Amino acid sequence: MNTQQYRFSRHSHHFVGRDLEPTIWQRLHIDPWLGMLLISICFIGLTVLYSASTQDTDMVMRQAVSYGIAFVIMLVMAQLPPNFYRTLTPIFYVLGLVLLVLVELIGEVRMGAQRWIRIPGFGSVQPSEFMKLGMPMMCAWYLSKKDLPPTLSTIFTTLAIIIVPVVLIAKEPDLGTSILVMASGLFVLFLAGLPWWLIGSAVAVSVPLLWVMWNFLMHDYQKTRVITLFDPESDALGKGWNIIQSQTAIGSGGLTGKGYLEGTQSHLHFLPEGHTDFIIAAFSEEFGLAGVLLLLFFYACLLMRSFYIAFVNPDIYCRLLAGALTMSFFVYIFVNMGMVGGILPVVGVPLPLISYGGTAIITLMAGFGLLMCIHTHQTTTNY
Repeated sequence: MNTQQYRFSRHSHHFVGRDLEPTIWQRLHIDPWLGMLLISICFIGLTVLYSASTQDTDMVMRQAVSYGIAFVIMLVMAQLPPNFYRTLTPIFYVLGLVLLVLVELIGEVRMGAQRWIRIPGFGSVQPSEFMKLGMPMMCAWYLSKKDLPPTLSTIFTTLAIIIVPVVLIAKEPDLGTSILVMASGLFVLFLAGLPWWLIGSAVAVSVPLLWVMWNFLMHDYQKTRVITLFDPESDALGKGWNIIQSQTAIGSGGLTGKGYLEGTQSHLHFLPEGHTDFIIAAFSEEFGLAGVLLLLFFYACLLMRSFYIAFVNPDIYCRLLAGALTMSFFVYIFVNMGMVGGILPVVGVPLPLISYGGTAIITLMAGFGLLMCIHTHQTTTNY
């Protein structure tokens, strides 16, 4: 075993207080640091949504209900031991694949995309959201049963596990979600000890593959988004409108912002999707750089706590899953802010825990429920 490769997946850390009595939080299987940070970010989300939605109290109430449901799901998931999820992981992954195939066959078409499937007695669901959890869980489950760092055969099998659902999601089409799902699987592989030479080779091979993607796989609207990224002024009143208006909103906020409820870009409806994908632009206009830095501080603390939970857990499955969920959460933040700031193409990725939308929030909170489960059950079993 190559000891110079990533030590993350193999080194157990046993310095989590063995000789101390479990706290009330550990007995309840709640991580108070994660809880406080999540509540703080959700409070910011409701605050900015009230303004970005032009004070639509019904929308704010629906978002609050979504937060409530998501927190309940998170707390319930935290109560179950990691072995429960480990056992159900293959079933959850296969179920997700079946639903993605059904979407391809009988899915509902909305706004030109076939992403939803109606389940009798339950309503419409978007199976691709399940894969945001199912993918890292399956990759962690598979790799935890193999010697690490992974061999070439193990790597290729893991890539097959990743590619199948990613292709199905990309065909809907849903480029943003397919990228996030693919990243969550690749992060598990990376943390398992993927050799650097293989990473470099993959990057080299991907360069000509970009030509194949551009000419044979990408839809016309996706190509337009890439072209608009480099020259939004070429279609200022069309495809470039989103980027131009979001950059205008961000720049007009300055250091301290225009003040709460004083934003003009969102209130006068210049800013498109100001309550969903572009909500950070509305937030920046009213609270300025100082407000954005405060939000980034909460995000950074949440990421550091999540990485700590992954780092101290001695179980390989839990470590890989927790690490991948944390890195995926970072990608959500980076892609959304990069998209709104004009350094990445517009791919329809919401700002986590801030943008309006119940499904994405519930999925994210379920992920944090897994993190709490991984941490609190690990600490309490030390006694």
